[in-house]
Amino acid sequence: MSPKKETPGPPPKAAVRAREVVRDFALGLPGAAEEFPWEDDAVVKVNKKIFVFLGNDGGDYPLGVTLKLRDPDLHEHALSFPGAAPAGYGLGRSGWVSVPLEEKGAPAADLLCEWTEESYRLIAPKKLVALLDSR
Repeated sequence: MSPKKETPGPPPKAAVRAREVVRDFALGLPGAAEEFPWEDDAVVKVNKKIFVFLGNDGGDYPLGVTLKLRDPDLHEHALSFPGAAPAGYGLGRSGWVSVPLEEKGAPAADLLCEWTEESYRLIAPKKLVALLDSR
């Protein structure tokens, strides 16, 4: 998903922490489950559909997340961060945005969690969204 690093090495601690926060938040949403469809690349799904791509944290690729943001304001806001771009493989046409976490000026974890919830709401069945809203 992300371009390979020229010099593999450990990612910045802030990027690792942001990814962990997003992962934990995503897994706390009703019906969410983590899967590894491509070797070490993690995704979080609801109802067998991906709502956040987490990539891997092995240092082979820069850390980042990919989320679906259909709201025009959220979508543009996400794209305003350094290195953010419409997701590859044609997903960008459907509102998916790839957001790198290792760039200087990367979004804060709480903002990433807001975007993760938005992506979840777009993908999850209405009954699970209603369960989330009742919390």
